[in-house]
Amino acid sequence: MDIFFDYTIRTVALGAAVLGMVSGALGTFAVLRRQSLLGDAMSHAALPGVVLAFMLTHSKAPLVLMLGAAVAGGLGTLLLMAITRTTRIKEDSALGIILSAFFGLGLMLLTVLQRNPIANQAGLNKFLFGQAATLLVEDVVTMTAVGLLALLLVALFWKEFKLLSFDRDYGASVGYPMLWLDVLLTFLLVLAIVIGLQAVGVVLMSAMVVAPASAARQWTDKLGVMVVLAGLFGAVAGISGTVISGWGGGLATGPVIVLVISLFVAVSFLFAGNRGLVWRWAQRQRNRTNLRLEAVLSDMFKLAHQHEDWTHPHAIGALRAMNAQRGGVENSLRALAQKGWVRQVDGENWALTPAGIAEAQVFGNGH
Repeated sequence: MDIFFDYTIRTVALGAAVLGMVSGALGTFAVLRRQSLLGDAMSHAALPGVVLAFMLTHSKAPLVLMLGAAVAGGLGTLLLMAITRTTRIKEDSALGIILSAFFGLGLMLLTVLQRNPIANQAGLNKFLFGQAATLLVEDVVTMTAVGLLALLLVALFWKEFKLLSFDRDYGASVGYPMLWLDVLLTFLLVLAIVIGLQAVGVVLMSAMVVAPASAARQWTDKLGVMVVLAGLFGAVAGISGTVISGWGGGLATGPVIVLVISLFVAVSFLFAGNRGLVWRWAQRQRNRTNLRLEAVLSDMFKLAHQHEDWTHPHAIGALRAMNAQRGGVENSLRALAQKGWVRQVDGENWALTPAGIAEAQVFGNGH
């Protein structure tokens, strides 16, 4: 009940939910475009923007720091595009260069601040690893406004972003400005990263971009459903992480949120329909069982052709001899009996039923 009545927990939970929803929804496009490292690079690139914004304004107002982070992240994005388009350096290498250079610049500026102390500089270090417990209502309001703006732009450019994610060449051929759409989508991703820096920090923010979308991808093949699921997973992880950190007696909220969303990813990888490892293992087991059933039914049908009465019983030993490499003949016969396709005449003899004969004929015609 603290999430409803405790001011700090309620505020942090709302902020984490907004962060998870926005970063999850925007991260979907990064995952689909195989740009998962982009979130890591842009979160690190935002750090010098935060410090410079404070150095220029001496203000720690959320909007001011977010604006500085957004400018630095946007500059990092433009540099990334310039490097990949004008040099032979590949995108992953360019991301590593930008991440290291901007993050190093941010750490250097933080060091400069520490050597030349300003009265209200305390707290800027929280942008490294996050400090969700310091979120205030005005912080959450700012995060919500920026996040809703990003989601609104996604809705307005939905068709264009879908083309950009799945068939960029076709979009260019029909006249869409794919380069500018790429810049816009990347800048929206920067906004999603910026709103989470105070809560999660530059080091862990990439997980909030990639993990919800990766989990959602396991459950669906539809972009719209994936965006909604990623946002939902991110929001639930944000709220759950906040509550767990409160129960844990002061555990850092940001890392707990990342651990929760990582658990979502692990569960999705294991149990998601069609893609989950456990589901695929179970499907393979079902397929093997069905193949054994079909093999035994087919063998009984072959034996039945040797008699005028197709329901003539056959010894299980003969079926075992015909299925020497398949095994499990007795279990297969019992499974076929449950379907009503065979019947046990006595302890060692089994016979096809009329329904089994019809099924075997259908199976034979299908193959």
